[in-house]
Amino acid sequence: MLNSSIRILNFDDSIIKQQGLLSQYKAEIIDLKSVGRQARYWMDRKTKGFIDECIRHSAKDSATFLGSGDFHHISGLLIDQFKDPLSVIIFDHHPDWDTLPPKFGCGSWVSRILEKNNISKIVLLGVSSDDISGFWIQTGNLSSLKNNRLEIFPYAHQPSRVYFRNIPQNDSVSLEKKYLSTVIHWQELKNKSLEEFFSQLIDRLPTKKVYISIDKDCLKPDYALTNWEKGYFGIEELLIFLGMAKRKLDIIGVDITGDYSLPLVAGKMKAFFSRLDHPKDYTARDKPEALINSVNQKTNIRILEALNG
Repeated sequence: MLNSSIRILNFDDSIIKQQGLLSQYKAEIIDLKSVGRQARYWMDRKTKGFIDECIRHSAKDSATFLGSGDFHHISGLLIDQFKDPLSVIIFDHHPDWDTLPPKFGCGSWVSRILEKNNISKIVLLGVSSDDISGFWIQTGNLSSLKNNRLEIFPYAHQPSRVYFRNIPQNDSVSLEKKYLSTVIHWQELKNKSLEEFFSQLIDRLPTKKVYISIDKDCLKPDYALTNWEKGYFGIEELLIFLGMAKRKLDIIGVDITGDYSLPLVAGKMKAFFSRLDHPKDYTARDKPEALINSVNQKTNIRILEALNG
């Protein structure tokens, strides 16, 4: 069960600037700015080891803020702290399920935690980016769909075509076999009664213990201004799920990303891939800092209120 305090892994000062949040909640602040540029986007084993050591004795049952979505792979380190069987629910605009290196990266952390035996199931909600279509789906962890270990429910996405891959049957998709390819038809959340859908999802989870990871880039720009593209969830839709999960499940951990900071990284290679991958029309672009902090802080507080209310 979550406690009412919060934990801030301060890589980029994005949460530290939200003074309204800090005035309302007792916070454990772990200063990780010294490795912020090394950890952003992806990290090597040395940086991972340093972060592991810094969080080892901190309160893992607190809601944890990670800052920018560029640090979403730190969620994997937080989940590593739990050893009991659990399910993981992820709200994200991106699937983060790539099978290509780097292993400790924000685009591949879901694939890494799928390697853990105590992870009974992962559900991705709101994924609507190009990462589940075109070339990029070819490098996704499609084999994890087997036995419904991973389920993906985009908020809105056209069918995706995959070539030369055997796609397992899965409750979250319907498959249309073609010559040399398979067309994946997604169950779009925009066409569902989300209250009914969330209730059914919760009831069929294989464990009562759940870890929830929220990347606010799954939300509309009215509720999140990030350094990634816009999502489609409204805040009320997210809060409906959190309310249901609090009543019906044992939430053992939560992390929240999707706040804004400049994508400053260490090394020329990482800088190149960061520029290549980050969208030009990110939702915080050309917005004043005061507005960015205000929008993100308000959403962060509403999430905490739903978890602690």
